[in-house]
Amino acid sequence: MSQNEPSNIVNLSQRLDPSSGRGGDLLNAVRSIATRRLQQYIGNMFEHVDDALFDLAEKAENNAAQMHYFDGMREVRKRRPVIERGFLAQVSRELNDFVGGQRSTPASSGAPTPLAGSIELSLVADNELEESLAITSMIGKNETRLARDLFAVNQRLSVICGGARIEDATNPIGPALLAQAFRQSMRELSADMRVKLIIYKLFDRYVMASLDELYQETNAELMRAGVLPQLRHEVVRQGSTGAAAGGAAAASGEVPAPIAAEDSDASAELLQTLRTLFGARRAHPNVPLSAITQGPLPTANELIGALSVLQSQAATVPVAPLPIGGSTLDITEQVLQLKEQLMTQLGSLRGQRPGQIATMDEDTIDLVGMLFEFILEDRNLPPQMQVLLARLQIPYLKAAILDRKLFAHRQHPARRLLDGLADAAKSWSEESDRDGRLHDTIKAIVERLLQEFDDDMTIFDRLLAELQQFQDSNRRRAELAEQRVAESTRGREKLEQARRRAAREILNRIGDHALPPLIHGVLSRAWANYMVLTILRKGEESTEFREALRFVDAFIASTKPVRTPEAKRDLRQLLPGIERALRKGLANVAFQDADIERLLGQLHTYYRQQLGEVAAPAPEQIAQAADGAPAPLPIPESIQPLAESMADLEDDPAQAEPEAEAIAPEVREELERVSGLKPGTWLEFNSDNEHFERAKLSWISPMSGRYLFVNRRGLKVADYSPYELAVVMADGRARILASNALFDRAMDAIVDRLSHEEARPDDTE
Repeated sequence: MSQNEPSNIVNLSQRLDPSSGRGGDLLNAVRSIATRRLQQYIGNMFEHVDDALFDLAEKAENNAAQMHYFDGMREVRKRRPVIERGFLAQVSRELNDFVGGQRSTPASSGAPTPLAGSIELSLVADNELEESLAITSMIGKNETRLARDLFAVNQRLSVICGGARIEDATNPIGPALLAQAFRQSMRELSADMRVKLIIYKLFDRYVMASLDELYQETNAELMRAGVLPQLRHEVVRQGSTGAAAGGAAAASGEVPAPIAAEDSDASAELLQTLRTLFGARRAHPNVPLSAITQGPLPTANELIGALSVLQSQAATVPVAPLPIGGSTLDITEQVLQLKEQLMTQLGSLRGQRPGQIATMDEDTIDLVGMLFEFILEDRNLPPQMQVLLARLQIPYLKAAILDRKLFAHRQHPARRLLDGLADAAKSWSEESDRDGRLHDTIKAIVERLLQEFDDDMTIFDRLLAELQQFQDSNRRRAELAEQRVAESTRGREKLEQARRRAAREILNRIGDHALPPLIHGVLSRAWANYMVLTILRKGEESTEFREALRFVDAFIASTKPVRTPEAKRDLRQLLPGIERALRKGLANVAFQDADIERLLGQLHTYYRQQLGEVAAPAPEQIAQAADGAPAPLPIPESIQPLAESMADLEDDPAQAEPEAEAIAPEVREELERVSGLKPGTWLEFNSDNEHFERAKLSWISPMSGRYLFVNRRGLKVADYSPYELAVVMADGRARILASNALFDRAMDAIVDRLSHEEARPDDTE
C-alpha cells in the first residue's frame, strides 16, 4: 500500500472477506463497481440486438439469409436472460477468485483458454476460428485503446494484492477476461454464426466501448483510498533503436521473454506455438552438429547490415514480367536460397563466415521464408502479382528482426501493408487493368521499399496510406460503375418479370376461347404493352392494373356470340367502356392518334357485325382482305410484344435446370457452396488455360436469384443462375478466392506445415 494511504478506508462492499483486511475491502469495492456497471452495459447491449438484426434482415441478399436473422432474433429473445446471467456469473466468479487470492493464469503461460492457439490451430472448425478471430480482434483493439486507464488499474490492483503482478490478461475486469466470459455465456445461444458475430460487434460497441468509465471510476475509488495517488502512465514509444536493441539481446543468445499479448492472447499464443514448433524442428536438424563451425553469433546490427546489402542488390535487378501461364518455380527457389545468401554476406562483412546464428533470428529467417514461400504458392494471387510481392522478402525480414512484434501484432503497419497489397492484387487481371495503374502502383510500392527502407519502420505507414488512397479513389469510380450495372440489370429483370406477369394474366383469361384475330392481336400486343407499363409504373397491386385486368375480361366477353336481345343489350353497354379504356391505354404506350382511330374503326366494324347491323364477310372475302390487309399497328420499340413472352412461358429457361435428384453429385456439392456466397466474394473465371478473369459477386437478384459479377472497375463480367454457376465451378472453370487476410492464411498454413513436420519423426519410430 502507498505511504499516503489514509487511515480510514470506506467499505463500499456488502460482502467483505474479513481475512483480507483493508485490501479485501478495496477488492470488494472494485467488485461492487464492476458488477453494477457491467450489468448496466450488458443490458444496454441486448436492447439494441433486436434492432440490429431486424435491419440486417431487411437488407438481406436472399430469403435464406433473412430467415437466419429472424431466427436469430427469436433465439436471442428466448436466451437473453440465460446469457446475461451466465456472463455476470462468470465475471463474478473471476472477481471472487481474485478477491480470494486465486489469480487467473495468462494464456502465454500455457494454460488452456478458449482463445489459446495450439498445434491443431488449423484443424479448428471454421466457425470456431471465425469466432476466435472476432474475440481476439476485439480484445486487442480495446487493450490498446484503454492502455492508460488499464495500466493504472493493473498497478493499483497489484499493490492491493501485496505486489503480485497483474497484467491485462489476468485482470478480472480487463478486456481479455470479460470477452472470454461473454464468449462462454454465448455457448447458450444456438444461432447462426452470422448472428453471433453481429452480437459480438454489439458487445464491442456497448460493453467494451464503455469500459473506460468502469476503469476511471475504479481508479478514482482506489486513489481516494490512497492507493498510488500519484501514479502516472508513461507511454513507451518503440522505435527502430529499441527494436534493434531487442534483436541484439536475442542475437547474444539470451532466452527471450514470454511474448506479451500485443493484439490479443490468441496472436501471442500463435507465435508461442510457432516457437515451440521451430524448437521441435531444431531437435531434428538436417545438418550434423559436427559440421557446424563455432564462432561468435552475428549481432542484430550485423544481420541488418548484411540484409541491407542484399536489399540494395535486389533493388537494382529489374523484375521480368511473368508470361501468362508461366511458372513461379524459379522465384520460389530464390526465396529458399535467402538464408544461404545471408550467411555468405555475413561472412563477407565479418571476414569469417558464421557457423550459425541466434535461435530467435534463425526462427525469424525461416518464418519469413515460409511466409513468402506461401505467397508464391497461394492461388488466390495471380502469378504476375506473386512475382512482385516475392521481392519484398528481404525488407520484411529486416522489419521482423527490427521489430519482433510483426508476427504477433495484427495491426502492425508492415503486416497491414502486405495484407493490403495482397487484397488489391487479388482483384487484378489484364482485362480489368488495361491501363496498368494497379500493377504499376503495387510495383512502385515494392520498389520504394527495396530502395528506401533502412531501419525507419514508419515507411510502412506512409506506403499503406498511399495504397489506401489509391484504393479509395478507384473504389469510388468502381462503385459508380457497379451501381449502374446493377440498376441496368435490375431494370431488365423488372421488365422481364412484368412481361411474364402480363402474359400469364392474359393467357389465363383467354383459356380455351377461340378469339378473332383482331381481338387476339389487340390483347397480345397493344394491351399487353399497356399492362407491362402499368406494372412498372404503378405496381401489380395498383388500381390501374386491376382496371387493366377488368378490361381484358370485358374484351374477351365482347367476343361471345350475340343471339338474344338481352345479349345485344349487354354488349352495347360494354362497348363505351371498352373504347374509353383502349383510348387511354394506347395513348399511354405512345400510340399515335391516327393509329388509335384506325384500330377503333376496325373494332366498330367487328362489333356491328356482332350485333347484326352489317352482314359478316364471306370466307372468300376474309381471305381477300387478309391478302391486302394494312400493316399491323406499330409497337413502341421500348417494350417487346407480348407474343414473345407467350413463347417464353412455353420455353422457360428455368425449366432447363434438372430436378434436384437428377443433379450430378459434384454439381450438388458446388451448389451448396454457391448458396453460401455473399456479395463482395471474389471468384476467378477461366475461359481456357491461358486466360482468366477475376470478378466480384456484386449483386444477387431478389427476383430471379441470378448472380451478377463485376471486375475491379465495376464492369460486368458475367451473370449466372445458381445452378449455372455450380456447373461452371464443377467443371473447373471458376473457383472461389479466399476472403481472409493473406497474413492470417499464411500463419495457419505455416502452423499446419510445422505440425506435420514435428509429427514425422514420431511416425518413423
